Amino acid sequence: MHALRETPVQHEPFPFFIVPSFVKAEALEAIGADFPQISHPGSFPLPTLKYGPAFKAFIDAIQGPEFTRAVEKKLGVDLKGRPTMVTARGQSAARDGQIHTDSRTKLITVLIYMNNAWEAKTGRLRLLRGPGDLEDVIAEVPPDEGTMLIFKNEPHAWHGFHAFEGPRRVIQLNWVTDMAVVRREQFRHRISAFFKRLAGRKPSGGY
Repeated sequence: MHALRETPVQHEPFPFFIVPSFVKAEALEAIGADFPQISHPGSFPLPTLKYGPAFKAFIDAIQGPEFTRAVEKKLGVDLKGRPTMVTARGQSAARDGQIHTDSRTKLITVLIYMNNAWEAKTGRLRLLRGPGDLEDVIAEVPPDEGTMLIFKNEPHAWHGFHAFEGPRRVIQLNWVTDMAVVRREQFRHRISAFFKRLAGRKPSGGY
């Protein structure tokens, strides 16, 4: 938590900060071992996934009051009464990474990467000055194990990455406007996850 508090916030063109090695080395192995096994691309809500106790304890911590207060202070926001939503990714598809901003129902986005040292030149999230060019970079976030990015979701908080296909572990935490968003997003993700899994099944024969 000390690293989070001490890392300076960059305010232009939107508030963000990057904390390398936010997840301590001594905790990485256990959290990584308990990370959900995700074989399909896309974001999956935690209620749809199975994971171990070390991963659960970490998720509980980042949704807890100490972490919340630290984020509020860093970004100058009031998150009282704002619910959280957590999803996890395990795979990246070639279509992923297109330049976008997050839904306006998401107030703050936290991304925590759980990959080993990232050697690929692609798949590195870029914070951008606009929607038109992946090379118009403010900052690039290496998706190395334990690296955390937090940004305030504003209309011009553009981000994306050059396409990468393969394993890419990410935890995403959002504070959102209200519980209706959580219910809607979890329902949408559940339906999406169902069809992704269905598409990934091998034919069983017969017809």
